[in-house]
Amino acid sequence: MIRIAAVGDLHYGAGSQDILRPSLLHLPDRADLLLLAGDLTRCGGTEEVRVLADDLRGLPIPMVAVLGNHDYHADREEEVRRVLEGVGVTVLEGEAVTLDIDGARIGIAGTKGFGGGFRGAHASDFGEPEMKAFVAHTKMLSDRLERALTDLEADLRIALLHYSPIETTLEGERLEIYPFLGSYLLAEAVDNAGADLILHGHAHHGTEKGRTPAGIPVRNVAQPVIRHAYNVYTLDASRQVMAAAGGVT
Repeated sequence: MIRIAAVGDLHYGAGSQDILRPSLLHLPDRADLLLLAGDLTRCGGTEEVRVLADDLRGLPIPMVAVLGNHDYHADREEEVRRVLEGVGVTVLEGEAVTLDIDGARIGIAGTKGFGGGFRGAHASDFGEPEMKAFVAHTKMLSDRLERALTDLEADLRIALLHYSPIETTLEGERLEIYPFLGSYLLAEAVDNAGADLILHGHAHHGTEKGRTPAGIPVRNVAQPVIRHAYNVYTLDASRQVMAAAGGVT
């Protein structure tokens, strides 16, 4: 049984020192790996991510992350990535990593993702160049996610996102902003490639649980939703996602 600690939307910045650290002290006893689902900073500043990096430094379990829209705001996402990698975090964008944990190969494919909406109410790449570019960006990231998942050779596969792949985990958010919270193309990519679990953040007022059209479990791990420093999900040999256990707040 693999224990996966996950959280997104930490929004670290000045004054965030040690907010997460006390809850991480016991994490190696509770989980086999830590997944971070984006929006790790407030505005994507390197001084902000260094505060988080100090809290993560020395954590003796694998850490994997994707960035979120906040982490891109300052146009310094590559610097944010390097700071995280400097303390042992693997940062994914259209890439995948395989971890050996207790004799099992755990594959994680990650992307920030992007918006566009969901079937019946989604944007199309028609009209102005700006609209075409908006939808093309989502298509490109979804295609890269599908390829990364397809190429994984692993016993269990996880898709790590920031934007949501389904509407269900957005329930509680205003309908008007659904197109800016996720895209059905992300779920389509994962359903095409196959996975055992999808984790995302971004939807602060959404709900935790849902499934893709093909039945793949989805969990919204935005911290305002899970209301803990992290949640721990377990995947067993039958690929069933077990009940979450909340981390210490």
